[in-house]
Amino acid sequence: MRTHGSRKQQDVMKNVNGAQMQKVFETLDILGNTKWRVNRRMLGVVESIWAGGGNIAGLVDCKDVPKPDKPPVEDLKLIQEWKCSVRKAKKINLERHSLRCDTELKLSVARKMKDEEGFYYPHNLDFRGRAYPMHPHLNHLGSDLCRGLLEFAEGRPLGKSGLRWLKIHLANLYAGGIEKHSYDGRLGFIEDHIHDIFDSADHPINGNRWWLTAEDPFQCLAACINLSEALRSSSPNSFISHLPIHQDGSCNGLQHYAALGRDNLEAAAVNLVAKEKPADVYTEIAVRVYDIMRRDSNKDPDTFPNALLAKVLLGQIDRKLVKQTVMTSVYGVTYIGAREQIKRRLGEKGLITDDRLLYAASCYAAKVTLAALGEVFEAARGIMGWLGDCAKVIACENQAVRWTTPLGLPVVQPYCKTERYQIRTSLQLLALQREGSAVSVKKQRSAFPPNFVHSLDSSHMMMTALACNDAGLCFAGVHDSFWTHPCDVEKMNQILREKFVELYNMPILENLLEGFQTTYPGLAFPPLPKRGDFDLQKVLDSPYFFN
Repeated sequence: MRTHGSRKQQDVMKNVNGAQMQKVFETLDILGNTKWRVNRRMLGVVESIWAGGGNIAGLVDCKDVPKPDKPPVEDLKLIQEWKCSVRKAKKINLERHSLRCDTELKLSVARKMKDEEGFYYPHNLDFRGRAYPMHPHLNHLGSDLCRGLLEFAEGRPLGKSGLRWLKIHLANLYAGGIEKHSYDGRLGFIEDHIHDIFDSADHPINGNRWWLTAEDPFQCLAACINLSEALRSSSPNSFISHLPIHQDGSCNGLQHYAALGRDNLEAAAVNLVAKEKPADVYTEIAVRVYDIMRRDSNKDPDTFPNALLAKVLLGQIDRKLVKQTVMTSVYGVTYIGAREQIKRRLGEKGLITDDRLLYAASCYAAKVTLAALGEVFEAARGIMGWLGDCAKVIACENQAVRWTTPLGLPVVQPYCKTERYQIRTSLQLLALQREGSAVSVKKQRSAFPPNFVHSLDSSHMMMTALACNDAGLCFAGVHDSFWTHPCDVEKMNQILREKFVELYNMPILENLLEGFQTTYPGLAFPPLPKRGDFDLQKVLDSPYFFN
């Protein structure tokens, strides 16, 4: 376990009963037994692009940004602008150097492993139970480059359903809004671009390079190659595919909160209910933000200064602007965090060049986005607040918040105040920091809601992994993204829905409160939040719950 030096977590893990942890150990074995190999054809494409200087498909530019020449005239304003430009160039070049080193590390591993029949990734857990490959560079948890270079070592025939899921997977990787269409819409998109797919597979470097327009270009190219080989084979349904197919949760943190709160509207917003096409919570929030800003823009700027900011932002509100804030809202994003996220997105658009205006617009947009979130996910906010209040009660007694996941993993939040201590050597006096005995009340409170939800999504992944293994499926998990062979996607989809329903049929919040009352006797905890009457069985019939 990645305890990061937390003595409390280490002590709990040393004393836990091995039988209690049996399912956790079995899950780690399953994840570590998945056999991988390097996709040699993809490695050849990446090597060609890298040798040509990179700077496409998300690869960093192999060249540095040239430093600007010093102005010939000793003008103070010009000199200041030149110094600022030099600082920016140095910063960009340092970042590029770091990214080039990272890319070389990934490629060096791929080069060394390309002739291996297969290899394995041992996994460990963070303190909340989320699983991670222990190899730090080339692994399936990594970037689009890493995922494009890796495939299952074991191949399985596509079958009729596998060919369909391979096409859907390719549409998902292309993204650009295509992944929000119905399954039939995605299949139609692939049929409309079949010549582009064949061209990408045959001439990835010198062709029309359609694959480069995808959001995940290297994974998209790997899928183009796999699909073209299958369609050109004598029997596409019998074609042996090694490509992992992903099934991803729809804003998975909010899915867990919707299941906890049993709220019908929130459940529908995050695809716990069957619909003709996927519900898109990010677009829904973006529409609400736009409506709020449109109303604000019509107000008198003299009495409502944000009216001017609303007018500036009206043309820039879209799904991408609010997506990261919506995603991280369930993980405890603060106003400052939301402001910085939105500021980066506005900076990428490049329509606001004045730094002060950009900052003011980001502040206003963050407040409006958080307000819109509060309107849509009122029940989720109530549960988050209850979790935070419970954590505050515990932390105010100088106790760390601790609980046990549904699969028996004990969790202790590691947030303590640091204390300084000194070590005198023959050469110098070193001032160091270490974990103190006093807990940080603020961190314990703010971190508990997201950490608790992470412990639940890790439990869902583990339950799915165990059931997939029992059913003979090859399984890989990346938090809220579950992978298997194309032919096994339908079976995995059935399993992950059944396990989600099984997980939330447990009295999770009741068990948590009972555990708190047992672990911290004498403390008074707030009553459980009110919940709705959503029928969890509807998840079993929701095609876009994970898709």
